[in-house]
Amino acid sequence: MVRTQDLPAETLSALVDASSAINSAQGLDETLQAIAAAAAVVMKTEGSSVIMLDRIRGKQVFRAAVGDRGDQLIGVEYDQGLGISGKAMESGKTIVVNDVSKDKAHYKDIDALMAFRTRSLIAAPLINKGKKLGVVEVLNPVQSDRFNENDRRLAQIFANLAATAVANAQLFHRLDRENRGLKEAARVAGEMIGEGPAMAAVKELIRRVSQSMATVLLLGETGTGKELAARMVHALSPRRERPFIAVNCAALPETLLESELFGHDAGAFTGAMGRKLGRFELAEGGTIFLDEIAEVAPNIQVKLLRVLQEREIVRVGGTTTIGCDVRVIAATNRDLAEEMHKQRFRQDLFYRLNVFPIRIPPLRERREDIPLLAENAVRRLSREMKMPAPPIAPEAVAALTRYDFPGNVRELQNVMERACLLCSAMGQDGPKACGIRMEHLPREIVGGPPDAAAGSALASYEKAMILNALRDHQWNQTRAAKALGISRDNIRYRIRKFRIRPPPS
Repeated sequence: MVRTQDLPAETLSALVDASSAINSAQGLDETLQAIAAAAAVVMKTEGSSVIMLDRIRGKQVFRAAVGDRGDQLIGVEYDQGLGISGKAMESGKTIVVNDVSKDKAHYKDIDALMAFRTRSLIAAPLINKGKKLGVVEVLNPVQSDRFNENDRRLAQIFANLAATAVANAQLFHRLDRENRGLKEAARVAGEMIGEGPAMAAVKELIRRVSQSMATVLLLGETGTGKELAARMVHALSPRRERPFIAVNCAALPETLLESELFGHDAGAFTGAMGRKLGRFELAEGGTIFLDEIAEVAPNIQVKLLRVLQEREIVRVGGTTTIGCDVRVIAATNRDLAEEMHKQRFRQDLFYRLNVFPIRIPPLRERREDIPLLAENAVRRLSREMKMPAPPIAPEAVAALTRYDFPGNVRELQNVMERACLLCSAMGQDGPKACGIRMEHLPREIVGGPPDAAAGSALASYEKAMILNALRDHQWNQTRAAKALGISRDNIRYRIRKFRIRPPPS
């Protein structure tokens, strides 16, 4: 048994100093570097390194090193079972090799990379509560040609102390990341409302895919509730207690989006004063939702493909490969097949994303859900305004149900918010709700008598919308109808109704 009381006073003092330096370090990377520096001092060697196990990818990764060109080692990786470090990790025992040239397990490629000659080596596994975390290695004793049994024991004592510090730093790092991730996840909450056959089919697909790790691609027009569908997949999955991180890929320019997704190291670009964790790291163990995926630039598409294929990321400006245990859900309102045809979206990325596609139907295809959605929007706003929920008159419900809602659920929610504000009256005790009637709805929803439609403000607005869409799409009726969120037959009817004709060629 290795006992600290058997150590010389000088060595024991060095261990105490090393323990103090390691425990005062802040953050995982700083702790690992402190361990590497302390190991070289305690063991009196030319160099030392900390090699961590990346279980997700089955790799050993140099995370800290001191000695000649030690900084060049950071981020170098090799397979889990290779090298003397791999043997030490596998056996759970400290290994001493006094002539590495005769040991077939020695990973000579590292020496070649560093232009460094390793003569003797001790590899001590970092084990905490039975869990193998990595290995601390010390190279070439400065006061002797060989390591002896006392050196092996001292290395084992040091590794035991270091393993506790590593485990604590990893726990703090994980809790900090989860806390930030859960704060992001708590920003938006909601539920998918609908009892008709269209939504029943969607909910069944979500239920089936939620228990797997399959990548989900949500398809549908703007405002149909794709993010709510993504949250439902996450909420029903085994990852429900871990973060859900949503990223709107169209909201940021290319350079900022790359940093937002993958994070960056200090000095990666002007203004990058420190390290920043990306959304993939914040979502570790949970789910990331990539909305508007079709807007992502080609170079970021390549990085996303790597995440899906290899389950790993590299921060902007960094060299360290980081394992990534994240489920990906993507969404788009575009036709990705057309985007691929125009070479704006990578085919290989499409096939990686399109594992389990789910189409979220537009509101005009599930009109039976409009009354439920309207009532829900009214109840939510009434809670915010601290007033009773106003009833919706039957004729207003009928008008809402007839309307196509090109903006889908999002447009319906805005309409109901406006109606609630218009129908409320201010009393002595605050706002009081009257009923929502036809006059509280927008003109485009209420409409007018058929014989007066052409001359009404609504008709003029509708005609202008049809004209603009046709002009924007070179008078292609199919594409114009798609842009407006209506059927081709619908736009043809309106073209005849408003007697719209293309300009002479």
